[in-house]
Amino acid sequence: MSAPACRRGKYGFLWLIISLTGTYESQSARASDITLDVIGPHEYELPIDFDKPWDILVQYLNGNAAGSMYNTLGQRKAEGGSHTWQGMSKWVHFWKFKGIPNVGFGWELIQVENYVLRNGTNYGGLGPTISGPVVWFKPNRKSTFGMQAFMQTPVGTRDALSTNYWSVNLNLVFDYEWKDFSVDGDVGTVVAATLHETGQHSYTPGTTFYTNLRFSWKASKVAEPFLALDWQNAGGSYDHTAGNWVSDSSSREIALGVGMMFPLTKSLTFTTRYSHSVEGRNTPETNAWFGKIIYVF
Repeated sequence: MSAPACRRGKYGFLWLIISLTGTYESQSARASDITLDVIGPHEYELPIDFDKPWDILVQYLNGNAAGSMYNTLGQRKAEGGSHTWQGMSKWVHFWKFKGIPNVGFGWELIQVENYVLRNGTNYGGLGPTISGPVVWFKPNRKSTFGMQAFMQTPVGTRDALSTNYWSVNLNLVFDYEWKDFSVDGDVGTVVAATLHETGQHSYTPGTTFYTNLRFSWKASKVAEPFLALDWQNAGGSYDHTAGNWVSDSSSREIALGVGMMFPLTKSLTFTTRYSHSVEGRNTPETNAWFGKIIYVF
């Protein structure tokens, strides 16, 4: 892989890490229900021709103005609106093993920050912490294939920002590069443990399945526009105390978006995107802007 491609691969891997926060936000604070909806172009164009370990620092911010919700019939209603903002501070370390030269490995640590404005009230604080490994290889010089498994802790600095259950995200990722275009994608699932709270019913959240696709045009060395497609289907929650499924607790959503990536220097890049729901059920709409700044060292 050429040096510019390696740099894109480094940036792309961090987009992958950032996007996990879309998976694990608490229900009251999330900017969107769609897992990994923040990935960008070259998300999984990951290098394996590096010799020394390297690291990334990132600060990420998004905001969602969800003025409407989709009801159980899939109808969009102007109710239940909220404004949410989220920041994420993260560090990622990458390396290879000498005995496995054609496979890359990474470990990341993410701390989420949230702020919510809803129904005349507002609150903010730190959300759960996310951590875990990733591994990838290149079937050929134009493509990348990888797997990841990330665990989310159950608590934040306040109850409204805590899920109060452990969960894990497992997925497969891929990338393919043409001369002027690229496509990135993933398919995965989020599985949660049972929620236990003193004096409350015990619930197991439904299993989530999702996919994300990004189609980019390599218009120039300083700007790259792209299209985004995100889909998710979440199963209903089961009430272990009552012994039944919670009504209207399953959900789905499809969102489309447009964005632009700006490689500012060899080590610094910025990506922005806007996305909006086109279909959903039992979920707040996505009406969100995303921004990301990455530093590679």
